[in-house]
Amino acid sequence: MILWEEESLNDREKIFEFLYDFNPDAADRTDEIIEAKVENLLEQPLIGVQRDGIQGRLLIIPEISMIVSYWVDSSIIRVMRVLHQKQKFPTD
Repeated sequence: MILWEEESLNDREKIFEFLYDFNPDAADRTDEIIEAKVENLLEQPLIGVQRDGIQGRLLIIPEISMIVSYWVDSSIIRVMRVLHQKQKFPTD
């Protein structure tokens, strides 16, 4: 099961709104890619990398320059944040 934490849903909404102002099709496609890549975690939950100073794992989505922070808790994937690669990632 995938659980999107409130902050990750807020991140997705901000990304969508930002892109929608410039290109509605790109906004839709970006959100679809995020959703599809996160759903892949159900099959391969450890595909994300671990980084010093950042809790959980990071799923890097290079085709849209996004990073998804998530936790694996038994059969549950908790999506914590969705950020652009150029954003400073929270370390606490």
